[in-house]
Amino acid sequence: MSLLAKSTTHIWIPLFISAGVLFSPSLYAFKVGLVLDKGGKDDKSFNSAAYQGATKAQKELGIEFKYVEAMDSNAIENLHRSFARKDFDLIIGIGFAQAEAVRKIAKQFPDKKFAIVDGEVKATNVRSLLFEEHEGSFLVGALAALKTHGNKVGFIGGMDIPLIRRFEMGYKAGAEKINPKEKLISNFIGVTGDAWNNPAKAKELALAQYNAGVDVIFVAAGASGSGVFDAAEEKKKFAIGVDSNQNWIKPGFILTSMLKRVDIAVYDTIKESKENHFRSGVFRFGLKDEGIDYAVDQYNEKLITPEMKNKVEALKSQIIKGQIQVPDYYKRSKK
Repeated sequence: MSLLAKSTTHIWIPLFISAGVLFSPSLYAFKVGLVLDKGGKDDKSFNSAAYQGATKAQKELGIEFKYVEAMDSNAIENLHRSFARKDFDLIIGIGFAQAEAVRKIAKQFPDKKFAIVDGEVKATNVRSLLFEEHEGSFLVGALAALKTHGNKVGFIGGMDIPLIRRFEMGYKAGAEKINPKEKLISNFIGVTGDAWNNPAKAKELALAQYNAGVDVIFVAAGASGSGVFDAAEEKKKFAIGVDSNQNWIKPGFILTSMLKRVDIAVYDTIKESKENHFRSGVFRFGLKDEGIDYAVDQYNEKLITPEMKNKVEALKSQIIKGQIQVPDYYKRSKK
């Protein structure tokens, strides 16, 4: 199978698609390698957002692009090394679990540029892309409390790690801001990477929460989230998606999605790197710069009343202005 693209000399040359590869044989194209976790590019969440950002860059910036999915955490280091040895200009790792691999390979290949999402690596050739997840979680927690008919809201996390605890803490604080009596029922799918890709377990946990009187569940669990969405539809309750806009998956049953604009962070990193403006260090994305938000569109706009939206927008403004300090699990855990 082939597509056509123009070379720099305006001669039409073929592009080949094979085994997750879309690339041009041009000798001068900027080469980007993307290492996804085992959730893969079709997880409709975190990995999908990263893949979308990279494919947008491919289309608009004319880069060469290849992605791989790390089905085994032990393979991550070799995947990064393989990209570096094959002379890729920028290598991007998706997920905190790749931090050590990026740290090691970046040191071995100082002439290559690296980026990592949700992990912090201190090196002159690494950009760390971090998000203020607790801010967006606070807003969807407020929406959950405004939507529920009782005093219970639910949370289902994927792997029990500080990052997901950060989602949980922000969500709880947002719900309690609306109703101090709100009770949080919380579950985690597991303690290994398999927790990101276990929709059956997620559905089991969600059904138990709905049966216990929860009306709305916020799920931060990668590809496992589909199980919560299925449970919401089955019980005629509500779920809240995460990372990318997941409202379309089960229209009428997904109250909103907490947006974590991994796609923008990945795209901007590729663009700046291709233009020789790569900067290392930590880059943070929050409500202030729209790196974090919540989704309202044609799939859920009827679920959120104008009064609900006005209250949440007011909270959003207060967070941006510093009038509300959202509790942060990272800061708490360091005390």
